[in-house]
Amino acid sequence: MNKSTPANALKGAALALAVSTVLTACGGTDSSSDAKAEATPSATPATEVRDPLVATFDGGLYILDGESLKLTRTIELPGFNRVNPAGDEDHVIVSTDTGFRVLDATAQTFTAIEYEGAKPGHVVRHAGRTVLFTDGTGEVNVFDPADLGKGKKPQGRTYTSAEAHHGVAIELAGGELLSTLGTEEKRTGALVLDENNEEIARNENCPGVHGEAAARDEAVAVGCEDGILIYQDGEFTKIDAPDDYGRIGNQSGSDASPILLGDYKTDPEAELERPTRVSLIDTEKKKLRLVDLGVSYSFRSLARGPEGEALVLGTDGAIHVIDENSGRVERKIPAVGSWREPLDWQQPRPTLFVRDATAYVSDPSEKALHAIDLETGEKTTSVTLPESTNELSGVVAGH
Repeated sequence: MNKSTPANALKGAALALAVSTVLTACGGTDSSSDAKAEATPSATPATEVRDPLVATFDGGLYILDGESLKLTRTIELPGFNRVNPAGDEDHVIVSTDTGFRVLDATAQTFTAIEYEGAKPGHVVRHAGRTVLFTDGTGEVNVFDPADLGKGKKPQGRTYTSAEAHHGVAIELAGGELLSTLGTEEKRTGALVLDENNEEIARNENCPGVHGEAAARDEAVAVGCEDGILIYQDGEFTKIDAPDDYGRIGNQSGSDASPILLGDYKTDPEAELERPTRVSLIDTEKKKLRLVDLGVSYSFRSLARGPEGEALVLGTDGAIHVIDENSGRVERKIPAVGSWREPLDWQQPRPTLFVRDATAYVSDPSEKALHAIDLETGEKTTSVTLPESTNELSGVVAGH
């Protein structure tokens, strides 16, 4: 959850946790089996919805069937809301004005579970745990998402940062908790706690620390204004950017690859920098490579394919499929029309959400949502919604 924030041939089994999010008018291929439907909101859910998607709009949430894209429920919810997978097959975490709320997207209703607090921020899933970071309080909550189905707040781990800040935390498989360091005015790095919340490691060589991602072999990274900071096997390693100011604020990882995908910005004075380069961070070789796409993108443009492919939704409307090992753009998959990132980060823009081998791409200008097969590049389903959507997410597939 961030403010400035959000190949090889595709084959084999998709990784269920490789979840992160084209150009009908410019050559998009629609197969004869494609479905195009006008969505009709339902006042009350009649049945459970399969592998639901959740999209936000100004004033509420849309819940859609993940296969047909049928709009199955509209929930009114004022304010600017954000959505993230909770980590199981049924739930989505909704960040609201009052805190994190748990939505049972399969049953199409909010549960009684809420983590109250001002400025709910990042939601991170890793190693079977979900971690919530509340910016306004610095509070970290860790729980097993499998317990959300019990209807009450799961028992879990808590930790409170020394000072509240726009931060992020992630729990590793061995129980270590990595959490960012900072204040409301300045962010400096990260620390690591053991299972008893005792500090075991710290690094404050990461100015403006922002965002996180995990690569294969549990290499965990947080972005800096001058590169990226990696924690693995009990040690921190800093990889410097090639520029004095080279900000990597948003990252996307995959269990299938040791290489992370990140954004890359070089102008600290820009009101809004529209970068054309992305970063590929090799967590094994501790090296950083830049790839110039030739078009810009936004913080909601980064995702990973089922085999670790780096995916970037460009402002040309195409999903750029990058071989993360070579840095070569192997394909461009048409998805939506060309677009321009708005100055206000809360304003809608096309969003990419990937689940298994399907890319879901929203097109706010057309009030549309498309499902695209990453292997064939074909749009399998499209839907027109009553209102333009902003954020897009869903449950972990598996029903």
